[in-house]
Amino acid sequence: MNILSLFVIIPALMLLGLWLAKNLSQVRGVMVVGASCLLALSVWLTIYFVQQRAAGNADVMLLASSTPWFKPLNIAYSVGVDGISVVMLLLSSIIVFTGTFASWQLKPMTKEYFLWFTLLSTGVYGFFICTDMFTMFMFYEVALIPMYLLIGVWGSGKKEYAAMKLTLMLMGGSALLILGILGIYYFSGATTMNVNEIAAMHNIPVHMQKVLFPFIFIGFGVLGALFPFHTWSPDGHASAPTAVSMLHAGVLMKLGGYGCFRVAMYLLPEAANDLAWIFLILTTISVVYGAFSACVQTDLKYINAYSSVSHCGLVLFALLMMTKTSCTGAILQMLSHGLMTALFFALIGMIYGRTHTRDIRELAGLMKIMPFLAVGYVIAGLANLGLPGFSGFIAEMTIFVGSFENADTFHRVATIIACTSIVVTAVYILRVVGKILYGEVENKHFLELTDATWDERVAVISLIACVAGLGLFPLWASNVINDAVGPILSNII
Repeated sequence: MNILSLFVIIPALMLLGLWLAKNLSQVRGVMVVGASCLLALSVWLTIYFVQQRAAGNADVMLLASSTPWFKPLNIAYSVGVDGISVVMLLLSSIIVFTGTFASWQLKPMTKEYFLWFTLLSTGVYGFFICTDMFTMFMFYEVALIPMYLLIGVWGSGKKEYAAMKLTLMLMGGSALLILGILGIYYFSGATTMNVNEIAAMHNIPVHMQKVLFPFIFIGFGVLGALFPFHTWSPDGHASAPTAVSMLHAGVLMKLGGYGCFRVAMYLLPEAANDLAWIFLILTTISVVYGAFSACVQTDLKYINAYSSVSHCGLVLFALLMMTKTSCTGAILQMLSHGLMTALFFALIGMIYGRTHTRDIRELAGLMKIMPFLAVGYVIAGLANLGLPGFSGFIAEMTIFVGSFENADTFHRVATIIACTSIVVTAVYILRVVGKILYGEVENKHFLELTDATWDERVAVISLIACVAGLGLFPLWASNVINDAVGPILSNII
């Protein structure tokens, strides 16, 4: 058995354990043990990959294996990892681990909630380890479907509307994806659906690439909050329970950028070069529009949701710049934003659980009432606006430096426009921090509230440590990602 399959087997065993659990303590025990095992496995995989890189083996797909699954269509259970997959698996395991503690007090139907949460994480893990297009798509769907129930049942606000809107828009993207995947398989003349083998053949006619590229890029781009297909994201984030928002914004949206790079651009390189300017305009709009939209929101979750639209737009923006530096920055941004936004949503959920409001006009003086959560929010805000020493700074600087390497006017103007989002981000972050944390407590009932519990502190401290750790020691991640970006980019340009 390939060790990568443990990323699917462990969640499957967690599902079985949750189904058999008789009480709340057993449910929590299954989640903690399973999430800890996945975190330990991803840390081991990262260390193993770094060691292989030192030995000169990081430019190939490691731990690769393939088992025929459905021979009439040449579908196989093919797995393997490169540096991009490794950091995405590490991010996923961190979010699942911290999300477990962020949901420690969730009621009612805790058992059912964790069953769907685990199924969602199973799809995410399976997507990142698979190299067969059809199997990737299958796990992609497994990751999307549980969102409807997680938001519709355990969410808040306009949860039914948000769940339906999210599901319909992402299913629309999935319809485009399956058409594009079947088109790639048919017109490549391949006897396999393995992404790397199809890329090596490089024989899809250019005119068909131009037809198929929008299907794949938009299909994945819907999940990556590509303008104008981003409208599901703010409503979905605002209505989702805390840990679901963490996993959704922190990991699930990264499937979009990963798929655009790994499938759309890698397998359809000529079309990527010819049509990139169109999608570059759309992603530039996403970056700026998301930042300005966040400025006018009064709901904490909507502010962070529109911020995610902006930051995820930066991922697609950097990938379309197609320089090695910008693409490395895009993957770093996926890792950094996943950690930062998970921290934000965790803190917002903890504050909302106490105050029962997310309206910044009703919140003030929280630093006096719940100093631990308030300090955590300040740190999350500073990381989000790109303060040096945190992960956001190194990711965004790598993106903008790499994007400016393009010498033509169009790319440099787009880069300058995208850079304005940094200033706008600082405006809404500092505005919110000043409004809700400082000043006098206006609602006297807030004075009776308590600070973070031990389980909440575990989640917050773990995420802060990761955000600061990546910001202070980014070289290992940058090197691992850079080695994986090279072979893919060489097939594109």
